Amino acid sequence: MTPNTEISQREELDSTTRFIHLGLTVFGVLAWITGYFAGDYKRLVHTGFSIHRWLGIGLACFLALRLLYGIYGPKQVRFSEWVPYTWDRLLLAFEDLVTLFKLQLPDRPPHQGLSGLVQTFGLLAFSWSGLTGTLMFFFLSPGRKAGGIMHSIKEIHEVGEWLIPVFLAIHVGAVTLHALAGNHLWKRTFFLEK
Repeated sequence: MTPNTEISQREELDSTTRFIHLGLTVFGVLAWITGYFAGDYKRLVHTGFSIHRWLGIGLACFLALRLLYGIYGPKQVRFSEWVPYTWDRLLLAFEDLVTLFKLQLPDRPPHQGLSGLVQTFGLLAFSWSGLTGTLMFFFLSPGRKAGGIMHSIKEIHEVGEWLIPVFLAIHVGAVTLHALAGNHLWKRTFFLEK
């Protein structure tokens, strides 16, 4: 097997993984953007909040799918295969950083090394927002000011306002660098390439 064949086989992700990633992308970005218009939950007419909460529930559904798929899905997408919770996996991420400082792109399978660290951060950030948002979806009454525990949940939910853009900047930046180097990973996400 040639190195290029080996790399392409390592990078091949199944359609379900790509569909879940597409759902996370669409609902995650839209929920994040509409979050800036959700402050109208205190008013009787709360269009921004309503749109944001339904997009957020869509995101939570795709997150639940990804979390289940990360436990029971194909071996290459299971968390046990790539989440950097061991010293060896963290060392791969460090090696990838050194490679980037040499102005080269790391050559690893999906979710390995720095990619795995970034993906873990993204899943945690979106899970944080998804969990707190789901609690607010069911327990925050639009038209009333959030009080007590709901106020606290709303405040910690808003941490996503900076976690999500940090993740997106890193993730989109990496995809852009790969595209500039001729490796158009983004096409697989949008089912434009097998």
